Amino acid sequence: MSHAVVITRTTTTTTSTSHVVLNTGYLRTTPGLLKLAQLIIGAVNVGLVSWHFRSYYAANPQVFFLLMAVAFLIGTFCLLASCLVSLSTGGIISKTAYELFYHTVAFVLYLIASIILLVHITDYSYGSNYKNSHIAAAVLGIVVSALYLFSAVLAQRSYRGI
Repeated sequence: MSHAVVITRTTTTTTSTSHVVLNTGYLRTTPGLLKLAQLIIGAVNVGLVSWHFRSYYAANPQVFFLLMAVAFLIGTFCLLASCLVSLSTGGIISKTAYELFYHTVAFVLYLIASIILLVHITDYSYGSNYKNSHIAAAVLGIVVSALYLFSAVLAQRSYRGI
């Protein structure tokens, strides 16, 4: 009975003074690039919505979108940081159900928040800077939700061993 063996080469960077090992090779993989893109776009979304955020002026769609953007920004940062700091985390965490559930929930909630924000902003009259930044955030939210969907598909394949 024959078995297929996959060997993955990982590039690490060490510093002589602190003995910190960074798994920089993880950023060259598809899941690593997706997490990095989700992190960058999520930070842009938080910046766009929070720039014009005033508690007395904010409507529920802005609050919900900002809540989802911040929550998944923190979660994605923790996932990416753990995969970069540990040599074995990137290969192990992708085989667990956690990453599948996380990316699926992130896809659904980010998509819902983006659609609600987009509908709300286009229905009401706001100033042009306020409206343009929120429309950009909603569109980027749809883009990042598509990235989370792609990550969920990859996580499902990895979880099932495909």
